[in-house]
Amino acid sequence: MPRSSSLLWIGLLLLILLPTAAGRVLLDVAGGLLLVLLALPLILGGAGWLGWRLLQSRMQACPACGAMNLSSGESCSVCGSPLTVADPSTDSAPASAMTIDVQAQDVDS
Repeated sequence: MPRSSSLLWIGLLLLILLPTAAGRVLLDVAGGLLLVLLALPLILGGAGWLGWRLLQSRMQACPACGAMNLSSGESCSVCGSPLTVADPSTDSAPASAMTIDVQAQDVDS
């Protein structure tokens, strides 16, 4: 029995090493599978990160208790207080009024 399996491996090795059409097909298939196996964790990680960012953008903090809730709810799932939806058009303060001016001073020590 060990003789037939070793012949099979030798035959497969020769098929891959010899420049034949079948050897090229086997190398192409093996290269494609290796590429998929290497790229799959990166693709799944990127999709998971995008899903997490989407979920975070839909979360809203409760003004009463600070618990995070999905913004589709009307009341907090922890304390029951109503969730207020912030209207971006009501926040009309200019950005220059929100910045802090820092001035450097020399300190002699």
